[in-house]
Amino acid sequence: MFSSILGYKVFNKGEEELFRCINNYDKVHIISGNPEVLNNGLKNKELFKNFTSENSIIIPDGIGTVIASKALKQGIEKKIAGIDLMEKLLINCEREGKSVYLLGAREEVLQKCIKNLKIKHPRLIISGSHNGFFDLNNCDELITEINNLKPYALFVAMGAPRQELFITRYMNGLNANIFMGVGGCFDVFAGEVKRAPKWMINLGLEWLYRVSKEPYRIKRLGSIPVFIAKAIFKS
Repeated sequence: MFSSILGYKVFNKGEEELFRCINNYDKVHIISGNPEVLNNGLKNKELFKNFTSENSIIIPDGIGTVIASKALKQGIEKKIAGIDLMEKLLINCEREGKSVYLLGAREEVLQKCIKNLKIKHPRLIISGSHNGFFDLNNCDELITEINNLKPYALFVAMGAPRQELFITRYMNGLNANIFMGVGGCFDVFAGEVKRAPKWMINLGLEWLYRVSKEPYRIKRLGSIPVFIAKAIFKS
């Protein structure tokens, strides 16, 4: 069920098996395991400890992670995009009457995201929200608010590694069951950013589409060959 890559256990089955796995946890950190996020973990002891803990699941959210697994003959069944998983978790929460808390993005983007989610998922309980602009080391009021609301799922959209650091530091003291860093997902749900066409997603070329729309992202692509090289030569 898991592939071993650079000390990480990366989930290697399909989405149905993933949901069964998630449901076995009382509290779980779902990590979108693209090369950038996993490289951050290799450079930060605090993150690495969390990423490899028994309360974390790393999903293969990145073609670089899939390629690394195949190079090591640790074949991952398929890429699982974080935004697709978030969407399915929202559907489940709506169906089961479980609440969610949205943390991150700019305030105007966050409000657009909430508005659109309520249109798409009219019965979804969004118990609370907060933008991503706060002091990571001084956020007691935010922690208290989340704990009072007791959401089932906490989605954190603050980019890597900030979102993973927040979850790593506070998940044990938060009254929530599912914790997930979701990067730019709020921007997509808000309609600020479009996803790649389906055919590009299916071919593992979503990264190319995003770079074509946001050229500044090209610098971040360097994490892909770096991660693959580390996986091959350090294993």
